[in-house]
Amino acid sequence: MTELSPLALEQWCNDYLKAKEFKDYCPNGLQVDADTPIKKIVTGVTATKNLIDAAIAQNADALLVHHGYFWKGEPEPLTGMKGKRIRSLFQNNISLFAYHLPLDAHPVVGNNAVLADLLDLEVVGALYPEEKHPVGNIAQCEPISIEAFIEKVTQKLQRTPTHISAGNSMISKVGICTGGAQDMIEQAANMGCQLYISGEISERTTHSARELEIDYLACGHHATEMGGIQALGEVIASTLGVQVSFIDDPNPA
Repeated sequence: MTELSPLALEQWCNDYLKAKEFKDYCPNGLQVDADTPIKKIVTGVTATKNLIDAAIAQNADALLVHHGYFWKGEPEPLTGMKGKRIRSLFQNNISLFAYHLPLDAHPVVGNNAVLADLLDLEVVGALYPEEKHPVGNIAQCEPISIEAFIEKVTQKLQRTPTHISAGNSMISKVGICTGGAQDMIEQAANMGCQLYISGEISERTTHSARELEIDYLACGHHATEMGGIQALGEVIASTLGVQVSFIDDPNPA
């Protein structure tokens, strides 16, 4: 069975995702180095205690997630909940890897790209065209009623999105940015989209959608960001020959 060092896996992921080209809110790459050869990887959206426990149960050597630790502005001491999580990783010889914006933006395994493909949308550009690696995209589809599109989203994501209607009965141009990107709705409207899709909704989002005359679908932060980490894991397994499995820790948000 193939095995990798933590640094070798980090280097491959960094190169594939072009991680060093992003300014992010957290460190991308190897966040906890257990210094143990990696034969089995568990992937998941967020490095929760539940996911760590599942990785331990599967005798994994590494945990690869979209939401890791050490976010900008959070307390630095390794105490409380974060301390327990990291202690559990070290005690069980599990390295932690996390990729945030690089995994949102990747044109093949990125969260936006995978979600667009799932919803039969074709990515045709960037919400912010000046960005080198866009974290938000513009997509097109054959004209479809908003009701039919919501049915598709509900079926594919296994959850009913929150819909803020602005009166667009048919859609064909869609802005998309997974996770907590609801405030990009104004840019989506500026780019001529009839619909904007993200994960979360704020109180202000409702007013923005109505006044900008763009429909909005809040499809769930977790639900919209499950695809990218799974797709990355599949590429790692096929390319590097290590065992990779995805574990979901459901989250209604």
